[in-house]
Parts: sequence; structure tokens; C-alpha cells
Amino acid sequence: MLLEPALIAELAVLGLCTGFLAGLLGIGGGMLMVPFITIIMGHRGVPADLAVKIAIATSMATIIFTSISSVRAHHRRGAVRWDIVRRLSPGIVLGSLVGSLGVFALLKGTALAILFALFVSFSATQMFLDRKPKPTRQMPGTAGQLGVGGLIGFVSGLVGAGGGFISVPFMTWCNVAIHNAVATSAALGFPIAVANVAGYVVSGQSVADLPAGSFGYIWLPALGVIALCSVFTAPWGARAAHSLPVKKLKRVFASILYLLAVYMLWKGLRG
Repeated sequence: MLLEPALIAELAVLGLCTGFLAGLLGIGGGMLMVPFITIIMGHRGVPADLAVKIAIATSMATIIFTSISSVRAHHRRGAVRWDIVRRLSPGIVLGSLVGSLGVFALLKGTALAILFALFVSFSATQMFLDRKPKPTRQMPGTAGQLGVGGLIGFVSGLVGAGGGFISVPFMTWCNVAIHNAVATSAALGFPIAVANVAGYVVSGQSVADLPAGSFGYIWLPALGVIALCSVFTAPWGARAAHSLPVKKLKRVFASILYLLAVYMLWKGLRG
């Protein structure tokens, strides 16, 4: 699959948009990237089952770059809760490896598309409801955060998202301020992405009919263009998160997520 100018333009726009949203909402961008990369690859003749897996893996790989760019901007504002990052990360790495090395390779792309649609719908609903936690609730202890980290890493590995759709609602549920939760989620995107990418590379080595330029399940041309563009806009999103009405923006974004979830559900059921 050649990187013709039209394809480069599509990937560049996708990278600019997802980078900004990664910084703004701490979501890693995967919930946007997976459907659109699936569409892009499907239009270029890649079978639907394989297109979904490549989209998930490539989306996760770009989060390595958006996370670094976004978290630097949040860290300069002192918003990242590094104590939470340290406690969640070990479980995230373990859960990610289990998901990307084992379960991801066993499941069909159509099943992953349905799973993606369900979790995106869940995430969108959480954004709409904006439930307030009990004022006495706190983050669990080390063992509890290890378990939560494992769940975040495992689910992220199956759907190609940076974990923000679980970690941000969880942290706000535990009375972590929303701006701290978004910033901390951005930092958690890095261990999530690195561990899952390692799994995708290993589990995709024996897969036939991958497009030219693939490294395991990761399609390197798309990774390069999206990552290059997203690192420019992720800091803008992080700065905007501290000044814009994030609650209203979340509801707008949730509406978009519902549409993307319907598309991925249709792809999964059709397959």
C-alpha cells in the first residue's frame, strides 16, 4: 500500500485531531484513530478482519508519542499525580502484555470491533453522565491500584486506546480532580502503549497478508505520519484543558464517540 498524497493528507488530519484530543481529554486518541484507520485501510483493499487489528495496533503505537508530548505540557503545570502513575503502572504493564500477546491474537478482528464499540459507548455514556463521587471516597491502596492497572492495560490492549476511557472516570470517581485525572491519564498512556506495542509486534510476526511496511500488526507508514502530526497538537490540547469548559467539550466529544461506536459495531456484525 503506497503512501500517495491523498493518504498522507488523511493520516495527517487524523494525527492533528487525535493529538489535540489526547492532550485535552487524556484519552490517548485511540477512540478516534481505530475507526478512521479501519476505514482508510478498508478503502484500500485490506480485509475487514485484518484492518481492525492493524488499526488497533497502529493506534496504540502512536500513543507512545502523543503521551510523551502531552504529559510534558501537563507536568509543567504540576498536574500529573506521579504517585498514582507509579502504583498503577506495574499492573498496566502486566495486563497489557496478557491482552496484546495472548487474547488479541486469538480473537477475530470482527469480535474486536464489537468489543471496541461497546467500550467506546461505555466511555461516551460516562462523559455524558458526569456523575459526582462520594466526597469520602479515595484511591485504593497499592494492591487495589495494581488490580485496576491490570484491568486498564488489558482492556486497552484489546481496543487500541490509551486507557483514559477507564482511568479518567476511575480517578474522578476516587475524588482526583478532573485536571489531575486527565494529566495522570496522559502519563499512564506511555506504559500502556509500550507494553501493548511489544505484544502486537510479537503476536503479528507470523501473520500473512499484512500490508507492506508492517512491523507485526503495526503499519509503520501510518504510525510515522500520525505520530509526527499529533506531537504538535497534543501540547495545545493540554494547555486548552486548563482553560476551556472541559465538561461541555466532553459531551460534544461523547456524541462523536457514539457515532464511531455505531460504525465499529456495524463492521463487527457485518463481518
